[in-house]
Amino acid sequence: MGTGKAIRRTALITNGLGYAGLPAVHALLGAGFKVLVQEHRADDPSAWSTLLNEHPEVVKITESNPPALIEAAWEVTGRVDAIVSNDHFPAPQMPAVSVSLGFFRDTIEALVVEPFSLIQSAAPRLRKQGGGNVIFITSCRTRAPIGGATVADAARAAANAMVRSVALEFAAEGIAINAIAPNFLYSEAYYPRSIFVEHARGREYIAQQVPAQRMGRPQEIGEVISFLATTNAKFLTGAIIDFAGGWPATPPRPMAV
Repeated sequence: MGTGKAIRRTALITNGLGYAGLPAVHALLGAGFKVLVQEHRADDPSAWSTLLNEHPEVVKITESNPPALIEAAWEVTGRVDAIVSNDHFPAPQMPAVSVSLGFFRDTIEALVVEPFSLIQSAAPRLRKQGGGNVIFITSCRTRAPIGGATVADAARAAANAMVRSVALEFAAEGIAINAIAPNFLYSEAYYPRSIFVEHARGREYIAQQVPAQRMGRPQEIGEVISFLATTNAKFLTGAIIDFAGGWPATPPRPMAV
């Protein structure tokens, strides 16, 4: 009988202080991972201190360039078993004719180019170590496009298409690549508490739009992330998993009376 200790798995979470980042941190720590967290666009510098005070075992990585980030992550333990590419960027609603091309390019860079560079940089290392799980956090907002959301919709559609296609290239090598596509997930990035939790009109809007009649809870998406990060079912790859409480309803939900 072997007496060696089981090797602790390692997970890398990008942009870990926003969107689904903290739910991923908590869920993967709970699943027994050594968690590496990257953040280079933090709006609140104190958020790092809060996270590290609560979870001193978290390893902070600050590299913003994906190749350097991947190199730094592998240097910690020599392997990374799960990567969570938690990609978010401001999505103000505005007419297409008012959008600057600079903002359009910045959005595509953050939501498509950086994630692509991440998987491009990580793939050789994942292949060499015998596989791994990669989870992209995207959005299902393109299920029901709205006026004024051209930039975000274009970027999210591109990201989801990228996941489906790139998963095919690595399916035979034990590298599973999937996406979780939220909408109406509580996060300060897109559905801030002051508007959608504390304000009656915001709560009413959610109840009218979402069949579940509430926003998604951070711990719920954390459970989905944990499943995809821990599963050995590498046959599950190229999936875009909607996380939106049944939205959009077909036919559309009637207005509450």
